[in-house]
Amino acid sequence: MRRFAQAALLVLSGLGLLHAALFTDLYLNLVKAGMRPLLVASGAVLVVLGAWAAAEAWGRRRTGGGRDEHDLGHDHDHDRDHGHGHRRRPDGDGSGSGGGVAHGHDHSRVPRVAWLLFLPVLSLLFYAPPALGSYTASREPAKAVAVEEDGFDPLPATSPLPITLTDFTQRVQQDRSRAVGKRTVVMTGFVTPAPGGDGWYLTRIIVSCCAADASSVKVLVHGAAAPKADTWVNVTGTWHPGGTLGTASAAVALDARSVAKAPKPSNAYMDALPLTS
Repeated sequence: MRRFAQAALLVLSGLGLLHAALFTDLYLNLVKAGMRPLLVASGAVLVVLGAWAAAEAWGRRRTGGGRDEHDLGHDHDHDRDHGHGHRRRPDGDGSGSGGGVAHGHDHSRVPRVAWLLFLPVLSLLFYAPPALGSYTASREPAKAVAVEEDGFDPLPATSPLPITLTDFTQRVQQDRSRAVGKRTVVMTGFVTPAPGGDGWYLTRIIVSCCAADASSVKVLVHGAAAPKADTWVNVTGTWHPGGTLGTASAAVALDARSVAKAPKPSNAYMDALPLTS
C-alpha cells in the first residue's frame, strides 16, 4: 500500500466518522448520543492527519527525496536482472556477523490484505450497519434490574399509564404496594420472538457506552399475535398474573389489549417512555 493510499485511508475514515456523527443519526446505531463530540473530534483529527501525510508524500515525490515501496521493489528487480545479487562479505568466523549482509531489501511493504481496510471505511460513507435488534436480544438473558432502595412514588392517574420496560419490571418485582397490578399500561419496544411460541417479547436494548456492552430488558406479551421481528410497537395491557406480585417471583409479563405499530426512535439504545397522543 503506497503512501498516498495510506493517506486516503485516513481521510476516508475521518470523513466517514464526520458523516455519521454530523450529518446523520447513524452513529446512534453504534454508540450513545453523548459520544458524538468525541466522534466529531476523532474524525477531524483523522482528516488532518491524512491531509498532512498526503502533503508530505507529495513533497517528497516532487523533491525526489523519497520513493515508495513500488520504486524500491523495482530497483530490487533491476539489480537482480543485472546480476547484482547480494553477497555475504567474509568475516572471521564465517558466520557473517562481522561484515553483515549487504542488501537493499524493503521490509516495510504493507501486506495486500491491508487493502481490505477500505471496506469498513467505505461502509461508513455508503452503508451503515443497522442497530442491534431481536437477533441480539434473543441470544442473551434479560437485563437484571437494579433494586429500588428508596421506595416507589405513587403512580399517576393517567390511563393507560405510559411506562418504560425497566420501570414496569421494577414495579412488578419490587413494589410491595402492588400498584401496577390493577393498572392498564402502555409500553414501547421492538418485537423479539419467544422460544416455544408462548407469547413474544417486547424488548429494549440499553447501552452504557457503545453497542459492545449492550444489554436487553424484556416483557413477555400474551394475548396478541406476534408482529414481525424487530417491528417497533406500542403495547397496551395489564400485568399477566404469575408468581407473587411485588416479589422476584412475579412474572414480567403483560396481557395485551392492543398492539399498534410505532415509529422507530432515533435513539434506539435507551428505555424511553412511549410517545402517546
